[in-house]
Amino acid sequence: MLRSVLPAASAAVLLTLSPVLAEDGNWALVVHGGAGVIERESMTPETDAAYRAAMHAALERGEAVLSQGGSALDAIEAVIHGLEDDPMFNAGRGAVFTAAGRNELDASIMDGATLQAGAVAGVTQVRHPITLARTVMQHSRHVMLQSEGAETFAREQGLEMVEPAWFFTERRWAALERSLGRDGLEIPPRPEGAPDPEPVQEGLLERDALEHRFGTVGVVALDEAGNIAAGTSTGGTTAKRWGRVGDSPIIGAGTYANNDSCGVSATGTGEYFIRLTVASRICALVEMQGLTLQEASDQVIQQELTDLGGDGGIIALTAEGDIAWSFNTPGMYRARLSEGGEPVVAIYGDEE
Repeated sequence: MLRSVLPAASAAVLLTLSPVLAEDGNWALVVHGGAGVIERESMTPETDAAYRAAMHAALERGEAVLSQGGSALDAIEAVIHGLEDDPMFNAGRGAVFTAAGRNELDASIMDGATLQAGAVAGVTQVRHPITLARTVMQHSRHVMLQSEGAETFAREQGLEMVEPAWFFTERRWAALERSLGRDGLEIPPRPEGAPDPEPVQEGLLERDALEHRFGTVGVVALDEAGNIAAGTSTGGTTAKRWGRVGDSPIIGAGTYANNDSCGVSATGTGEYFIRLTVASRICALVEMQGLTLQEASDQVIQQELTDLGGDGGIIALTAEGDIAWSFNTPGMYRARLSEGGEPVVAIYGDEE
């Protein structure tokens, strides 16, 4: 439930949940689809309904795995696959463009039972970066691979590859043109293989300029064996330059999982999440200082991140099934479900 709202000048929302606990041996799942300036007045009823349906579908994919005794890692991958294929989200197909006119994708995954982790950055032809991150974790001796090397590894492992134009969406291309034009930078040629140009609603561009300045999808899952895992996937920030990499593929910043504390997936302005090592810091506060998951989440997001000038949010889950989310932006696409419970899907800051 909504406990309090910080002063409007701070543009921060303090959202605190009543504890949501799974019984011993039960599974649980929490999902996000990005945070930002997401407000009712900027959303049509149709767009609102579409995002809620997508978040419900994400829960259903996770439930299908976890309810059959599947692992938390399998659930992470299943949920994020759908989000990476959904052009409404800034991950996979629908990712934002770099200033050079490319979709450069990042992802990471971590197993809370073993502390194994895998991550990739700057890939352009792997359909599902989250699967590549898991493959790095399970089939290499490394934690993070980047760009061409990561794609060489993906081909060697037989992962699904696509042409770069597969990730193209007119909405994100229009957002790139607007961003580069505003900054006085040259607009690159339209990507080879992209479909013919089509009009994009002006209102959608205005909303994207705020909402998708950053954007990410992420999942934290608890399976029936009592293990947690976390995963995150993103297209980064619109018009990013010089090979910029944010927090999403960085273990401890955008993703972290440890059965002894919690799992976290983050979304926001990555530079700040990296400096604070947001994901692992929340888990450390739970494990070392005995804070509840919600207390730890709010301390890091509502206090430390906000004081540093960063914006965004997180979802989190413990091995006991305690679920939390916290964000200091007007909205965050988010959903949760515990075995035997009812799904909860929310978008705006004044929702549960």
